[in-house]
Order: sequence, then structure tokens, then C-alpha cells
Amino acid sequence: MQMECWYQTEYEQAFQQLKSRLAELNVQLNGQAVEKINARFLRLNPEMALVIDSDGLSLAANGMKMQPDWRAEISRLKRASLKSEMIARACQLGEKPSLIDATAGLGHDSLLMAYLGADVRLVERHPILFVLLEYTKAQAEQDPFLQSFMSRIELIYADSNSYLQQLVQQGEQVDVVYLDPMFPQRDQNQQAVKKQAQVKKQMQLLHMLLPEDGEMDLGDQLLHLANQIAKRVIVKRPRHAVYLADQTPDHQWLGDACRFDAYFPKG
Repeated sequence: MQMECWYQTEYEQAFQQLKSRLAELNVQLNGQAVEKINARFLRLNPEMALVIDSDGLSLAANGMKMQPDWRAEISRLKRASLKSEMIARACQLGEKPSLIDATAGLGHDSLLMAYLGADVRLVERHPILFVLLEYTKAQAEQDPFLQSFMSRIELIYADSNSYLQQLVQQGEQVDVVYLDPMFPQRDQNQQAVKKQAQVKKQMQLLHMLLPEDGEMDLGDQLLHLANQIAKRVIVKRPRHAVYLADQTPDHQWLGDACRFDAYFPKG
């Protein structure tokens, strides 16, 4: 796999470090130093690339730029509590569970769950998204507010299907497996689902980076595997989406835009 990188000239060292890290993940990074990366530059260079500038490490395409910026989530975290957050009730975060987030994305849900007490393993298979998560976690470890619970987040570079299969074979058990499939199943509500996915440029860029490649991204197999290793499996869905793998949940928490479906495999 190859990836382009634009970087401002003063960040040459950061580029070299990123190039070495991606080489370890079998990605060849081709870099080009640029005097100034701004909105006009991004519009004139619409192809997908990594960017290193004063904002740190980002993914850019079509004039947009995004990063899984955990520091931007601080205000939400400060408002959050075990009572106010539906995800906290669904995952029983008050019991400080061991939790696997098998569909990492930008890690915002995992960040919230770790803040509220869970020990979270964040599993991501795409090397570009993984290094973005590594970068944002390293930045968070320098933040006075976020650093206090970063030790509860472990990043794991793996395909979630393979990783959960390995845990099944090892007989390992966890309290919770959390699933938020990137591409909700196509159903009669396809247009509503698509509209939600287009709300944020972050999601637009993620969809470009992670093109849909069959059933794996729909999470059906993940649900099957998760049911074998977890006391509870929580699936985040758009409010009107069909059930994952056509499995009726044992319990639901309903919000305005999304819901949490719960499965209790161990009864």
C-alpha cells in the first residue's frame, strides 16, 4: 500500500517518524515538503493524502481535512456522567468493565467509555486510521485533562474478525464487546442512513479511506464472534436501521437519532 503525505517544511522530523512507523505497517509513505498548507492548497490538491502542519497529523481529500481530535471532545466529556449517557447504561460503565471496541473509527465512543471507567481495547485494522489514532492518543497523553485516563485505552492494530476469533480460540472472556459498524446494513431506510453519514466531513473522509468491501464492514460476523466471548454485546445503530445480522436484541436503549441494541449471550 502507498500513501502520499504533504508536510510543512518545519515538520520534516515528524514526517520521517511517520514514514518509519507506516513502513512497519507495510505502507510506503511518499512525502513532499510544502511551504504553507492552507485551505486553498487543499482545494488545489484534492487527492487523498496525509497532512502534517500546525494542526498536527490529519487526513485530507477534496479540500477537506480531518483528524480524530480527542482534545475537541473534552467539553462533551466534562458534561458526561454515568446517568446522562445512554452508552454508559448500555455498557454498564459504572462497573468499570473490560471492554473491546471492535469498530474503532475515530475513537470518540471509546474515549467517553474510558473516561467513565471502562478499560478499553480499541481495535483498528486500517494502517492509516491506526496511525491517526496513535497520534491523537499521544497528543491526549500530553493534555492535563485527558492524560489521567489514557492508561485505560489500549490501541490494537488488527482485523477485528481475526482478533475476536483469536480470543474465542484462547477462551478469553470480556465484560463487553462494543460494535458500531461503519456501514449500517442497507435496508428500507437507506436514504436516512446515508444522510446521517454525510453530516460530518469526518465521516465523508472515513468513507473514502475505508471503501465498503463486502460483509466484513457490516459487522454480522463480529456479532457472532462477540457473542462467544462477552457477557454483553452492545451494538450502536441508527434509530431505524435493521438489526445487525437480523438478530433481535435482548434489550434496547432508544435515543432520537440512534439506539443501542444489547445481547446477553451468557443469559
